[in-house]
Amino acid sequence: MVFTLLPLSAVAVAGPGEGAMLYRQNCAVCHGVDGDGGVGIPLNLPDFLAVASDDYLRNTLRDGRPGRVMPAFANLSDAEVEAIIGYIRSWSGQDAPVYHDRSLHGDAQRGRRLYEKNCTACHGDRGQGGTGTGVTFSRPREAPVMAPALDNPGFQDSVSDAMLKATLLRGRKGTPMPSIAALGLQEKDADDLVAYLRTLKMESISADSKPLEPVILYESEYDLEQTLENLKQAVVGRNFRVIREQYLDQGLAAEGKEDKHRIILYFCNFAFLNDALAIDPRVGLFLPCRITLIETDHGVQVMSINPKNLSRLFNNSELDRYCEQMHDLYAEIMEDATL
Repeated sequence: MVFTLLPLSAVAVAGPGEGAMLYRQNCAVCHGVDGDGGVGIPLNLPDFLAVASDDYLRNTLRDGRPGRVMPAFANLSDAEVEAIIGYIRSWSGQDAPVYHDRSLHGDAQRGRRLYEKNCTACHGDRGQGGTGTGVTFSRPREAPVMAPALDNPGFQDSVSDAMLKATLLRGRKGTPMPSIAALGLQEKDADDLVAYLRTLKMESISADSKPLEPVILYESEYDLEQTLENLKQAVVGRNFRVIREQYLDQGLAAEGKEDKHRIILYFCNFAFLNDALAIDPRVGLFLPCRITLIETDHGVQVMSINPKNLSRLFNNSELDRYCEQMHDLYAEIMEDATL
């Protein structure tokens, strides 16, 4: 394996202030203000920055990780991408590695046996990564960093064979990832492992391009009070707990001046909530469940967000099943309340 180091001065094309600002705007919410990680993996680990090429970072920003949390930042200009990379690089003070060889020639079948023995516990039997979508949970978990999906097309397209090998040789301190030497393996074993990793293919991601309605909407023939009571009964009848009801403009309008014709009903099933949060904590933005009632001159409208949009918004195919369940649940509850 041959690689050289690119001087830091050749990396950033914008000032450090611009790179820091762009990082805070686009990356910090997941990866932490200082790159310590959070929803996303930590980026400031010395062992990661020592092997991560600028090409890898550049391609990752452009391609994202389809089906997991990392989006593709098509909105950023080339100069803005370089500024973010320069800022990330500044955390380590290390020069950027540049890999010259494009491919390695290992034994994929032997690599598969090595992978099954040494890698499946963290990265999954098919390279699918840790449970969920690569998120880091604030609650206790088995490992401090969620193992990435090695079969992900965004990862496969971003990483070079040489970077994969360098990662295997070095390991990653601060994560469960050991060096292959620590596993009693040799450099040739790294070649075989890389050859096998290149055979991994992610299961197809559903990509429904049809536009989805942003809300689920029903019309009620009952008055507002009766529709609200019907909703509560339908919610409880499906093993959900009513949490509270409030006026839509509560906290915005002066107390006692709220619009009494607009009400939100909040409800929750905590087992369902925990399952959804385990897949993607950002779902918490839309939980607990809520349905809005609006009384107009023509009747009462009953509406909620369309959960089918969530996996699309979050780039998270694993949410599909829960989004389908929640969509059907909302529809059933609102239909029962308005019939």
